Amino acid sequence: MIAIVDYGMGNLRSVSKALEHLGATAQVTGDPHTIQRADKLILPGVGAFPAAMRELQARGLVEPIKEAIAGGKPYLGICLGLQLLFEHSEEGNGANGLGILSGVVRRFSFEHSAFRIPHSALKIPHMGWNQVARKQGAGSREQGDCPLLQGIPEGS
Repeated sequence: MIAIVDYGMGNLRSVSKALEHLGATAQVTGDPHTIQRADKLILPGVGAFPAAMRELQARGLVEPIKEAIAGGKPYLGICLGLQLLFEHSEEGNGANGLGILSGVVRRFSFEHSAFRIPHSALKIPHMGWNQVARKQGAGSREQGDCPLLQGIPEGS
C-alpha cells in the first residue's frame, strides 16, 4: 500500500486519483501507524515550507516519515514534499526540514549569470503546462516510445 501523507497541505485528491488511474493501492492518511505500515510514501505539497514543517511536527509525522525513508521505503516528494527532505529552507524566516538530504532550499537569485531573461518574465512558482514538442532525429525516441508522453498529443 502507498501512503499519501496528509498533513493538512497538499494536492491529496489529485495524487490519489492519479494512483487510482494507474491501478495502485493507495491511502490518504495522517496516521503515523499507517505511514509506518505502508510499503511506499508520497508526500505531496502545496504551500509554504515553514508551515508544512509545523504541521508535520504537530501531527507527529516527522519521525514516522524519517524512519520509513531511513528503512529504505521508496519515497516520492512532490514539489514542497521534495523540498521538505532537505536540512533547511530560506523561505519566510527560514525553517529546518526533515534533514534526510544535505542542503538548503534557497530562493532563486536572478542576479546569477544562468538567468538570461528579465526577472519580471519569470513567474515563481511555475503553475500549469508549457507546450510539449518532441525532438526528432538521432538519439530521440519515436513519438509512441516514451511512456511519460504516451497519450499526450504533439503541441499540447
